[in-house]
Amino acid sequence: MSRQITYRWRLRELMAARGMFTVPELMPHLAERGITLSASQVHRLVSGTPERLSLPVLAALCDILDCTASDLIPTSAENVRLRRTAVQDAPINLAARRPTRVRLTDKG
Repeated sequence: MSRQITYRWRLRELMAARGMFTVPELMPHLAERGITLSASQVHRLVSGTPERLSLPVLAALCDILDCTASDLIPTSAENVRLRRTAVQDAPINLAARRPTRVRLTDKG
């Protein structure tokens, strides 16, 4: 068994709940907390799901939105069955896997 971890990025939802609907509304709040990001970087944070996020940015977003990291990024984990593979100790029957040679004869 393996564990599959999934998460959701809820920045846009939490911004809307606090009355912020655009990137320019968020940027001054980040700047007040010492986070200097370009408009395109903030836009990517708001519109997509980041693969990497620095802790200072995460802490600033949590402070701005008055939430915790788990509110901003809820996670879930579930067990996933691994695909069954061949057993290492079992012998492999190569004859069953190799094509047989065809013998052509002239019927004339």
